[in-house]
Amino acid sequence: MTRTLLLFSLFFSGVQAVIAQQILTVDQAIATALKNNYDIRISRNDSLSYSIDESYIYTAFLPQLNGTASKNFTRNQDSLAYRSASRKDTAGLSTSNSLNFGVRLDWVLFDGMRMFATRDRIRELVKLGDLQVKAQLNNTISQVLVTYFNIVQQKQQLNAIIEQKSISEERVKLADRKLMVGLGAKPELLQAKVDLNAFTSTQYRQNTVIAQLKEQLNQLMGIQSGVTYDVVDSIPINESLTLDEVYKNIDNSNPELQLAKKNIEISHIGLREIRAGYYPTVSLNSSYNFAQVNNTKNLNPFALPYRQSGGLVYGLTANIPIFNGFTVNRQLKQARLNIFQQQLQLDNQRLMMDVAVKNAFRDYELQKQNLVLEEENILLAKENVTIALERFRLGVSTYIELREAQISLNDGYNRLIAARYNAKVAEVELMRLKGEILK
Repeated sequence: MTRTLLLFSLFFSGVQAVIAQQILTVDQAIATALKNNYDIRISRNDSLSYSIDESYIYTAFLPQLNGTASKNFTRNQDSLAYRSASRKDTAGLSTSNSLNFGVRLDWVLFDGMRMFATRDRIRELVKLGDLQVKAQLNNTISQVLVTYFNIVQQKQQLNAIIEQKSISEERVKLADRKLMVGLGAKPELLQAKVDLNAFTSTQYRQNTVIAQLKEQLNQLMGIQSGVTYDVVDSIPINESLTLDEVYKNIDNSNPELQLAKKNIEISHIGLREIRAGYYPTVSLNSSYNFAQVNNTKNLNPFALPYRQSGGLVYGLTANIPIFNGFTVNRQLKQARLNIFQQQLQLDNQRLMMDVAVKNAFRDYELQKQNLVLEEENILLAKENVTIALERFRLGVSTYIELREAQISLNDGYNRLIAARYNAKVAEVELMRLKGEILK
C-alpha cells in the first residue's frame, strides 16, 4: 500500500487506535496529525468561512424586498369656534386610529458588472482557502516527519551510547581483573570507571531528549501529553531524487507560489470591482402602499370619518456618477500598486524557493555521500574496537589504545547517524518545497 492510500485508511482511525500500538509508524503519526493538529483545524475553519460566503454567492443578483407596517392611535383635545351664529362652538376629545403597510422591491439591474466581479472574487477566495489548507498540511506534515525522524535519530544515538557503555563495562571488568592479578594499574581502572559513568550520564540525558521530542510530536499530532509509544529503528531515505525531478512543474505545485499567484488573481478581480464605479447603476423599484384612517370620534363636522387608500408604484432609477472627488481614480491607483507589489512578492518568492531547493539538494547529495563513507567507517571502527578489546584482554595493548578505539567508534556513530538524519531532512525539505510531501 502506498503512503497516500495508507494515510486515508488511517485518517479516521482516531487517536486511541494509534496510541494503543506499541510502535508508532510515521504514517500513523501523519494520519493522526491530519485529523487532530490544531493548526490544520484552524486553517480548515478559515477556509470554511469562504465556502459559506460561496453558498450565498447569487444573493447579489436577487432583488431586495422589504415590508413596513404601522398602527397608530390619536387622542386630541380640540376646541372649535365658528363665526356663524347658526353653529355652536364646541370643545372636547377627538380620537382616531390609522393603519399603514407597504411592500417595496429594489432590484439592481446593472451596476457596472460589479456583482459579477464580486461573484468571481468569492469563488477565487474559496480556492485561496483550499490553497491555504494545502500549505498548512504541507508544512505540518514536514514538521511531523522531521520531528519523528529526529526521535529515530536520537533513539539510534541512544543505542550507540548503550553499546559504548557495554564496552566501558567490559573495560572496567578487565582493568579490575588485571589489577587484582598484579598486571594492571589503578589509573586504568579509574579511567574506565570515569568513562563508564560518563556514558551512563549521557544515556540519562539522551532519554530526556527523546522524551522531550516525543512531547513535541504529541503536540504536532494533537494528542495529550504523556502518551507513551516507541518509534521505528531505521530512517528510510529516497536516494533517487534528482534536481530536475524536484523542479518539474514546481511553479504550479509549490503552495507558497500558488498562494502568491492566487492573491494576484484576486487583486485583478478587485480592480474590476473598483472600475465599476465609473458606470451608472440602474435599479428597478416597485412598491405597494396601503393607508387607512378611522376617525372614531371627531368634533369637526367637515372631517372625513373614514379614509382608505392603496396603490402600486413602479419605475426605474439610474444613479449616474458625475463627480465624487476622484475617489474611483484613487482606488484604482492603489489597486494597481497593490498588484505590482504582489507581483514583486511572487518574484521574490520564486527566487527564495529556487535558492532553498538548490541548497537542500546540495545538502541531500552531500549527506548521501557522507552516508556511504560513514557506513564503511563504522564497520572499520567496530572491527578496530573488537581487536583492541581482545588485545587489551590478552595484555598486549594499553587501555589508552582501547580508549582511542572506543572514542573513534563513538565519533563514527555520531557522524553516521547525523548523516542519515540530515539526508532525510534534506529529502523532506525538497518534497515540501515541491508541494508533494504526501506522495
